[in-house]
Amino acid sequence: MAVRIATFNTENLFRRLKVFGMQDHKEQQEVLEHYAELVSLLEKADYKPDKDRIAELIKKHGIYDGDKDSTRHFVINETRGQHTLFTSRRVQDDIAITLKAKGRADWTGWVDLVRDNLDWTAVHNTGRVVAEVDADILLTVEVEDRLTLERFNTQVLGESLGRRPYPYSMLIDGNDPRGIDIGILSRHPITTIRSHVFDTNPERADKRLFSRDCPEFEIELDDTNLVVLGNHLKSMADDNPFLRLAQAKRVAEIYRAALERSPHVIVAGDLNDFPDSEPIAVLRDTGLRDVMDHPAYHGKPGTHGQCKSERDKLDYLMLPPSLWKEVQHVGLETRGISATGIDHFDTVKTRADAASDHAALYTDLDL
Repeated sequence: MAVRIATFNTENLFRRLKVFGMQDHKEQQEVLEHYAELVSLLEKADYKPDKDRIAELIKKHGIYDGDKDSTRHFVINETRGQHTLFTSRRVQDDIAITLKAKGRADWTGWVDLVRDNLDWTAVHNTGRVVAEVDADILLTVEVEDRLTLERFNTQVLGESLGRRPYPYSMLIDGNDPRGIDIGILSRHPITTIRSHVFDTNPERADKRLFSRDCPEFEIELDDTNLVVLGNHLKSMADDNPFLRLAQAKRVAEIYRAALERSPHVIVAGDLNDFPDSEPIAVLRDTGLRDVMDHPAYHGKPGTHGQCKSERDKLDYLMLPPSLWKEVQHVGLETRGISATGIDHFDTVKTRADAASDHAALYTDLDL
């Protein structure tokens, strides 16, 4: 039977983090670093050594009572009726922040990055990419949650674009507090799901290994079940290659274990590294091969941004040796990207209109 399998980093379907809309990359990185720092500080048992820095971050980013500035990129959520983290008061032309909580046990709450609704054009263009690829099995990276995936499936792909919605959609929330998860849309039954959100870092047993998850989706085909390992490894922007390497090593272990259940196991998703990197080499050492290396592929060398070189390749569909000979076609749908040098849909005019910075990668297999 002919099966088209694809992976696509959608960069969210309906709502995207406001910080990712910032034009100045340096300022964007500062916001993300400050967010991560504040989250880390607020997890400590004792706030006393860091109280000035916590107050400084709260003040700098406008996270205080009465500040309704729509430019805020993250906020602090607190449960009603519990002790509060801080209070604020105006002193002449300044704001004074006073920490009330002495440590993590003194209050209940968390820091949230602010989300903006995407423009309809961007949502529509994401739907166009999915519709044009028309995969039988589509791994979706950076999706808000399962209900959002289903709404996109029925309301955008189905009702707006007039395509046949997928009968099966699934997503398990992962470890990323930003709500960028790994899901799947399938025209074949999803029979088994295994999550690895609780896998621990071999170097830090108190920390989760996967930035998101490495879900195993087992899909029922006519003869032999297909297992798709969905991935979104640690971002290169976070400058933690050791964690990304540890994640790749664990994916290799999960892949080998899955082969004991089915000969048809595919590693897919945004691996956030280049073809010549050590994490990709770890996966290749298992015998896995990326479909863009197949003679059937004749497109651009990258999958992200301008897609003009292997420095732009972040997305992979990696097949076991048994499936390599079954490849009939490999394609890359780039028309949802707004980058210079990319032929895009007529409805993609700016970065805000784009479906994603990533192309959708797909392959046709004869199974």
